[in-house]
Amino acid sequence: MTLSALSLRCSACGETYETEWAWRCDCGAPLDFLADPRPSRDAPDPRGFDDRRGLWSFADFLPVGPRVTLGEGMTPLVDAPEWDASFKLEYVFPTGSFKDRGATTTLSAAAELGVEKVVEDSSGNAGAAIATYAARAGLDAEIYVPASVKESKLRAIERAGATPVRVEGSREDVTDACVDAVERGEGWYASHSWNPAFFAGTATFAYETAYQRGWSAPDAVVTPLGHGTLFLGAYRGFRALRDAGWIDEMPKLLGAQAAGYAPVAEELHGPTEGMNDAADGIQIREPTRLGQILAAVDATDGDAITLSEAAVEAELEKLHRRGFYTEPTCAVAPAALREYRERGVLSPDDDVVVPLTGSGLKG
Repeated sequence: MTLSALSLRCSACGETYETEWAWRCDCGAPLDFLADPRPSRDAPDPRGFDDRRGLWSFADFLPVGPRVTLGEGMTPLVDAPEWDASFKLEYVFPTGSFKDRGATTTLSAAAELGVEKVVEDSSGNAGAAIATYAARAGLDAEIYVPASVKESKLRAIERAGATPVRVEGSREDVTDACVDAVERGEGWYASHSWNPAFFAGTATFAYETAYQRGWSAPDAVVTPLGHGTLFLGAYRGFRALRDAGWIDEMPKLLGAQAAGYAPVAEELHGPTEGMNDAADGIQIREPTRLGQILAAVDATDGDAITLSEAAVEAELEKLHRRGFYTEPTCAVAPAALREYRERGVLSPDDDVVVPLTGSGLKG
C-alpha cells in the first residue's frame, strides 16, 4: 500500500513511514505527515471559499478529502466587548466542541486507509467526536474514558453506537489502557494527541480565523492547553498561512492551563500550586507533544500560565451572563486573557482571538 499524502515522519529521529501507517515511531516519539499540503497559488482566491463547505474550504491545506463529514467548520467569530476580544464559538460544532475539527480529518484518513474499527482515549469531548464521526463513517469504535467521566459525555459516546470502556485511576491510566488495546491490534488509534490527522484538522481553526478577518492574523490567540490539540493546531495553521504568503505575521500563542495539571507552565515558570478540578477537559500532566508545544511557544513569543478553580468558576459565570453557554474548561482561556493583560504580556491595544471550545450542554 502506498500512503502518498498520508506518509509519515518521526518528529524526533526523522524515520519515515511511507508504505504503512503507524501510530507512533519505533523510537516512541509522535509522527507527523512527511509533507504538509500547500495551495498552489500565492494569494487566496475569494472564489475558492464557500462557508457552506465549512472547514473543507481549506482542502488545499489538508492531507485528506472530506470522506467523513457532518458539515463542520466556519464557526462564528463574534465581538466580546466585556473581554475586549473576539470569541470564536467552537462549541457550535455538531458534537458541541472543537474536537470535531480533528475528528472529521481523522476519520476521513481512517476511511481512506480502509480501517474497520477505531479506538480513542478521552476525558469526554474527543471521545464523543470520534464516536460520532465513526458512526457517520459506519465504523466500529471503542472509547476509553475515565471512570469519573461526566454522564452527558458518556451518553454522547453511547448514543453514537460506540462502546465506552471506563478505566479507574488517572487520565494517564486511561491512555495506557487504550494504548495496550492498540498494541493488541484491537483497533486503529484515532488519538487526538498522537494522530497527525487530528492536528491537520485543528489547524483549520487558524485558516478560518484568518479568512473571517479578511486574511489577517490577530496579535494573539489564547487557548486552553492540555494535550495541545488546539494550541498546536493553531500554530501549524498560522505557520502554513504565513509560509503560503497568505498572512504577514503569526500571532502570539498563549496557553491557559489548570492548576495542578500545568506541565507547560511549569517548564516555563517553575512549580505551581493549587488544584483546578473544574477544567476537567485539560487535566493532562504528560502531554504527548510537550516538546512541540514548547517549541510553538518559543517560536511565537508565547507563554502558558495556570488558572485556579476559583478563577475559572468566576469566569464561567461571566460567560453565561453574557450569552456564551460554555462548559467550565472553556472559561480558562478568557480568565487567562485577563491575567495576561494584568501581567503586561498583552497590551490594551492588542487584537486578541479566544476560542470557546465546548458547549455548556456538556458541563
